[in-house]
Amino acid sequence: MQLNTKNSFTQNLPADPILENSRRQVKSACFSYVIPKSPSQPEILHVSRDMAKTLGITEADISTKAFLNVFSGQQVLENTRPYAMCYGGHQFGNWAGQLGDGRAINLFEVEHDNKHWAVQLKGAGETPYSRTADGLAVLRSSIREYLCSEVMFYLGVPTTRALSLALTGDDVLRDMMYDGNAAYEKGAIVTRVAPSFIRFGSFEIFAARQDHKTLKTLVDYTIKHHFPHLGLPSKATYIQFFAEVSQRTLEMIIHWQRVGFVHGVMNTDNMSILGLTIDYGPYGWLEGFDFGWTPNTTDNQHKRYRYGNQPNIGLWNLYQLANALYPLIEDTEPLEDILETYKGDFEKKSLEMMRSKLGLAQNDDQDSMLIQDLEDALLLTETDMTLFFRNLSNFKKGDGAKGLDIVKDAFYIPNDIADNVAQQWRDWFKAYDSRLENELLSDEKRKVNMNATNPKYVLRNYMAQLAIDDANKGDYKRIDELFQLLKQPYAEQPEYEKWFAKRPDWAKHKVGCSMLSCSS
Repeated sequence: MQLNTKNSFTQNLPADPILENSRRQVKSACFSYVIPKSPSQPEILHVSRDMAKTLGITEADISTKAFLNVFSGQQVLENTRPYAMCYGGHQFGNWAGQLGDGRAINLFEVEHDNKHWAVQLKGAGETPYSRTADGLAVLRSSIREYLCSEVMFYLGVPTTRALSLALTGDDVLRDMMYDGNAAYEKGAIVTRVAPSFIRFGSFEIFAARQDHKTLKTLVDYTIKHHFPHLGLPSKATYIQFFAEVSQRTLEMIIHWQRVGFVHGVMNTDNMSILGLTIDYGPYGWLEGFDFGWTPNTTDNQHKRYRYGNQPNIGLWNLYQLANALYPLIEDTEPLEDILETYKGDFEKKSLEMMRSKLGLAQNDDQDSMLIQDLEDALLLTETDMTLFFRNLSNFKKGDGAKGLDIVKDAFYIPNDIADNVAQQWRDWFKAYDSRLENELLSDEKRKVNMNATNPKYVLRNYMAQLAIDDANKGDYKRIDELFQLLKQPYAEQPEYEKWFAKRPDWAKHKVGCSMLSCSS
């Protein structure tokens, strides 16, 4: 296996001088060198061929012992030196101090086809940042992370990627719901890939410690290697850098809202500086349309990271990043202007996104009211978001009276659609039909556009749980079935029609389907 490996992060940034792998506060350093834990019986369960090819890994490479050894942590590739990154973060709105890669170990960087990638193992053992944890990961959460990383990519959502999913052969003790019922689970490792794993918290830690020298070194490195179009470091460049991070963050969250994705734990250490979805823990897709839904049991009381609040949390997190960058800029006004721009752009981009979901190519001053009325109707009874918008593409001009029949499969309790509820829906479909009269596109062209915006298939939690249940019994076929299905989430794929359905009743309150924790 011949990879064009690089080590720009470790060559250009200060290293932790202590080589002992002990939990500690790491000062004035961006990373610590660490060796992955050697698994007892590693086994590759699945590989993203598309990601492998992107890295310059051939089909022949995938079946080699070298591939298994490197991407299970068994072997360190020649001329590389693994490391864990130092960063801090705000967790659920509170400053948590040093966090860092507690169970992620960066192997190396790869350059291929003029693209630069960082490659890391998640679940490969303890690091100086592991605190009281073991640095390992279980198969349950690893399947969810592996599948979701690639699903999001094929949905067109900015995301980190996944190369491979491996078993370690070692059992890991986990208290899945933090209720005192710990049990052993299969250990696993996901190989994660991104242009960079630098986070908001990477800058916050040095600002909090008033280590402005290391802060500047890291910001300058980030701009040079990931935002080179901004030019040489200066106060003006730092302001432009913050503006671009703000825009990328907003674009990512608008995509989340479009497909109904809820991250579940938008702490600042889980926010990529590149505007990529990162750290797939207790995430979920909306089934019943609900602005107040969060998949994270830890967030169940305050619902800080609920679906409808994600754009606001993106802004809150950007405020924390602005505070971290302030020592290099020493001027609040341009930072405040950028944050105000985020607010205005969210309103504009959110409206554009909803127009695209409804197949509206022309702008109309009444669209905001049409969208508000739709959201009100969607909340009247449990309505499946994915099914509703996908089936809405079958609506044709003049179908105002047939609207409810077109989307009826999206309602979880069809009997609820009666009396005042049914009338509110009929009124909305009549208004939608009237609005379509202003559209120049044919029904067929509008359907094509809507189906390119509204996925037919998403990774519902119960689907992932079925794959997990099978995998825990040693059957890994469903992992591949879901992987192949979700490589084309916008395509009809009649052979997979069984997955275009509402959440089954058994999954409504099942652990892993409706309730998820950060335990992994």
